[in-house]
Amino acid sequence: MNREECLICKAPLEYLAQDETMECAVCHKKEPSKTRCVNGHYVCGDCHTQGMDSIFGLCLAETSADPAAILRRMMDLPFCHMHGPEHHVMVDAALLTAYKNAGGPLELEQALREAYSRGKAVPGGACGFWGACGAGIGAGQFLAIATASTPLTREPWGLSNQMTARALERIGAVGGPRCCKRDSFLAVLAAVDFVRERLGVEMTRTVPLCTYSSRNSQCIGRRCPFSPARGEKPKVAFLCVHNSCRSQMAEALGKTLAGDVFESFSAGTEPGGRINADAVRLMRAVHGIDMEASQHSKPLDRLPPVDIVVTMGCNVQCPSLPCAHREDWGLEDPSGGEDAAFLAVMAQIEEKVLDLKARIQAGLLDPPTASGGAAQPRT
Repeated sequence: MNREECLICKAPLEYLAQDETMECAVCHKKEPSKTRCVNGHYVCGDCHTQGMDSIFGLCLAETSADPAAILRRMMDLPFCHMHGPEHHVMVDAALLTAYKNAGGPLELEQALREAYSRGKAVPGGACGFWGACGAGIGAGQFLAIATASTPLTREPWGLSNQMTARALERIGAVGGPRCCKRDSFLAVLAAVDFVRERLGVEMTRTVPLCTYSSRNSQCIGRRCPFSPARGEKPKVAFLCVHNSCRSQMAEALGKTLAGDVFESFSAGTEPGGRINADAVRLMRAVHGIDMEASQHSKPLDRLPPVDIVVTMGCNVQCPSLPCAHREDWGLEDPSGGEDAAFLAVMAQIEEKVLDLKARIQAGLLDPPTASGGAAQPRT
């Protein structure tokens, strides 16, 4: 995978708490900055965005009123990196172009030059250091240019500030770490909605599907609103030895309590012939679930590809099963015990199923689909 970081050596970037004087590794200009790679390389904003003037030709030739589509074509130009301050200009330019093509009153070439001038003034890392993502600021700059806002105007001044606030709210709601592609798409979609509501200009609104995740070391996976995996539920396999009691209850409660968030399956390393009769009786009495009607004991090779593996607390070594996340619930096997033992384990399983559901919904596991690459749980 070509995960872009340092433009010089591809090493990860680091962000300092305070500015330091750094020398650009390309043009050797010295200036204060908080950003460099772990090997000490710094690339100034001018060198990072070299070739960005190519967006002018693209925008002036565009006939589309879809700013997300225009933005994506800019992202595919050679000058555009995975992350960088070029996105601050690109958001503004894509919106101005789509606005003009949707019938908005605008002299596009002059507006693009103003967007270039203003957007380049917003430095990289503004999202973290200023608390205002440059893509969100770019959406506000678009509206300021489109409405001829100045510090002394009334309605345009208010609208452009509201536009910035709307875009930043959408970006902030997803949470970090930053992704210049994701945040740019969020900003333009917020602008499409805002302009339709407040200016009556109907730009085309399409939600893009991300193809950049392999280049982003900080990709947030399923938590991203543009992730291809977002539309599919992760598959969870509950495993124990005989697949007769704990894992069967977990599968049943997973389907009942969390079926809207993940798909539930179960299997055993040494599957027995039938589901534990006491577990069946008590699950029917407490939850109204008849496990014998829809579940049966089965081996691991009967499972589909899964994203998450949960072991029940086996006293044997569970075999490796490919997955993106694995955890053990450490549950005692109540087989052969009193009803109280079954009910206690059932209550633990219910609590843990709901906790797993909440963690997946919050994006704390970020599992891809079963055919995707592995991801690590967030801590």
